[in-house]
Parts: sequence; structure tokens; C-alpha cells
Amino acid sequence: MTKTWMITGTSSGFGKELAQVVAKQAGTNLVATARKEADLAYLDAFDATRVAKVIMDVTNEEQVQAGVAVAKDKFGGIDVLVNNAGLGYFGTIEESNEKDVRQMFEVNVFGLGNVTKSVLPIMRVQKQGVIINISSALGVTSLPTLGWYSATKFAVEGYSNALRQEVAPLGIQVMNVEPSGARTKWNAGKTAPVEIADYSKFAGMVDGASNGVTQAPGSPELIAKTIFDMATDNKVVPDHLPLGTFATDGMKKELTNTLKDVDKYHDISVGIDQ
Repeated sequence: MTKTWMITGTSSGFGKELAQVVAKQAGTNLVATARKEADLAYLDAFDATRVAKVIMDVTNEEQVQAGVAVAKDKFGGIDVLVNNAGLGYFGTIEESNEKDVRQMFEVNVFGLGNVTKSVLPIMRVQKQGVIINISSALGVTSLPTLGWYSATKFAVEGYSNALRQEVAPLGIQVMNVEPSGARTKWNAGKTAPVEIADYSKFAGMVDGASNGVTQAPGSPELIAKTIFDMATDNKVVPDHLPLGTFATDGMKKELTNTLKDVDKYHDISVGIDQ
């Protein structure tokens, strides 16, 4: 059975790698989106009968609906949706630029919601589908200078957990992918310089985070291949797929610390019930 994948944000990073993995596979169709047509030129190397290039800003509802229509008209439906489009941001909470932060939320959270909302009617009719939301290890734990970015990914986690329960009876699955740092252009995200003296110790962290992503141990190629295999080799996908040492160790530590607090304050917590 031929499966159609729709992947947002395929101009670089995970999205581009995954788009190429899908395009190379026999028995798959690809709908790849990006904001600029030139960023999709690399797909000209693949079979045009199985690849659709779509110009899409995920915050633009008209473009999103038009892109989903292309997928339906050309391939008859969408079996796998990968919400990958996203922005990064580096800076302490207090020093972050509100306009830039709001724009990041528009893309990382509301844009993801726009695409999902437009695809769900197709999957409901099909009575099947897989939605893969590219979250982050920072959607479960967090670090100084990455608080606002982390907040968008925590939002994606909560959104996905609720959506999963709503659509499971309809045959639709939702998987959150939580990658660690990888060698991508995510470091092109905006940066708020550390100018408040009280936060001076974090200046190096801002520079390290924004400049160090391309030096990260995670392989975009292996991440893309793992995501593809997980969605195609399993009838049931996991709710969460942490990828990389930082993701697995960070999630374990965060969950362990949370459980300690739950146990420590258990009597106080349940004591408020009457």
C-alpha cells in the first residue's frame, strides 16, 4: 500500500533529511513544504510523480489549506503528517524580546495546530493516520537561556497528549519525537544578548547554545531514518520517542525528580480533596 507523507519545514535540518528519506523509498509519496520555492529545489532529483512541492507558511491558514488540498488532489489523502516547521530562540527569560517570542509561538505551536486541524478531516475519513509532532528534549526538561523555546515545546507536548486521546478512537495515532541537539541549522534562531549584569554568567550559555548546535552529537540523517522506520515498521507508534543521550537522560532525570516531589508531598497533596 502506497503511503503519503506530508512534512512541514523541509528546507533544512530534520525536515530536509526526512523528506529525502521518504522520497527515496518505493511505495511512498511525499508532500514537502517550505516558505520559499528555492528551498525545495533539491527535490527535483526525485520522481516528480511521487513528490509534491508546496509553498507554505504554517501560520498562514490559506496557504496551509491550499497545501493540504494539493496532497489530497494529487495523492488522494495523507497517511503520515510530520509537523516539523519550527523556530529557535536563545536568551534569558527577562531579556527576551516579546515580539520574537510571540512569533516563535505562532510557528511552533499555533502553526503546528493549523496544519493538524487541516489534515484531521482527511484522516478521519480514512479512519487511519499517524501524526508526528517534532517536539524536543526541551519539551520535557529545560535549560537556562532556552526557557521560551522550551515553553513552546512543553505546549506541543500537552497539545499532543490531549489530541492523542481525542483521535485514538478514530484510528489516528500521535507520536511526539523529542530529539537532543543535532547538527542542523536550528542555530539560525534569534538571540537575545545578555546585557543585565545579574545574568552575566549565562552569556556563555547563550553563545554556546546558539553556536554549538552544529557541533552537537545528534545525526540528522539517523534521526530522520529512525522516524521513518518507526512510522512504517510499527502498527502502533510510541507516544514518545526521545532521541539522543541528552533526551533520554534528561527525561529520566526530570521524571525521577518529579516523582520524588509527588511522593514527598503526597499527604499534603491528597489532603486538599474533600
